[in-house]
Amino acid sequence: MTAVTAVTSTSSLDALRRIGLCWHPSGQAGLRGPLLALAESCDRAFRSLAAIWGADEERHPASLPADRLQRVDYLRSFPHQANFPAGLDPAGLEEFLAGEVVGDQGAVALTRLSPVSQVLTPAACYHLYSSLQGESFDRPHYVTTRNTCFRRESHYEPLRRLWSFSMREIVCIGTKPETVAFLRQARVAVDDFLHRMDLPVEWLTATDPFFQPQSNPKYLLQRVQPTKHEATYGGDLAIASMNAHHDHFGAAFGLSRDGEPAHSACLAFGITGWSLPCGHATPPNSPPSGKHCCARSRRWHAAGSASWRRTCAATARWTRSTGGR
Repeated sequence: MTAVTAVTSTSSLDALRRIGLCWHPSGQAGLRGPLLALAESCDRAFRSLAAIWGADEERHPASLPADRLQRVDYLRSFPHQANFPAGLDPAGLEEFLAGEVVGDQGAVALTRLSPVSQVLTPAACYHLYSSLQGESFDRPHYVTTRNTCFRRESHYEPLRRLWSFSMREIVCIGTKPETVAFLRQARVAVDDFLHRMDLPVEWLTATDPFFQPQSNPKYLLQRVQPTKHEATYGGDLAIASMNAHHDHFGAAFGLSRDGEPAHSACLAFGITGWSLPCGHATPPNSPPSGKHCCARSRRWHAAGSASWRRTCAATARWTRSTGGR
């Protein structure tokens, strides 16, 4: 098993604990108090942004069938990040109980496992395409969901790089022009929202973290034709991303729009990680204080609603000026 390390300064970790962080060196975070209130306010604001498109809310389980996920070649593209729910083979339980069960280093002394056929959710939007398999649309379809996502990393850092974290996504399924229009509107909405929250970010072109990227044609294509852009705070913390999928998911899951494989695009927010920039009255790489968390929490929903109204108005003007194209 690849060793992982947790990277953070003692002073930063202590400050985060005082405002509600329960940090686990495995790369997982529990939230309470001001940090939990901030995260929930954050998600309410993102749901307000989803209302711009009248996106339907969905909820999905913690894992997906591996054969469904492999339709988009996930396990070959990101094997280093994949997580699997595993269970003991019932026929080998006596063997398991006869052993030490848990070793001195905290590792479970596994014996035989039942066949593994599920993958823990790597991104919230995968469930949406899978659940809509075979659907045909006569208009753009907008949907939003929140899920706990799991990704193995080489190291973990509180609220910045996590093994498991909450993700909110807003997805558009339609024609290529419809998904392009969605991403354009999403950029306007997010920029307005960030301005209202006084969060300075830089939008950067990014690529997905492919395994052995230099030999992966999908990575090389993303370098030549960028499809991923991240709102980056403090130089290296991506707090939102916009992604154009072309017809990648439409073709894989039999989604069609006007008889052709549907295109898709998504706007994604890592909810857990927003706790750091939302207290940015302190320096960008410093943790927020409880006082700033409480103040930010009160502003989230108002800012989300204001951005919703402003973007709806801008969208209506754009639709009138282009004839809806």
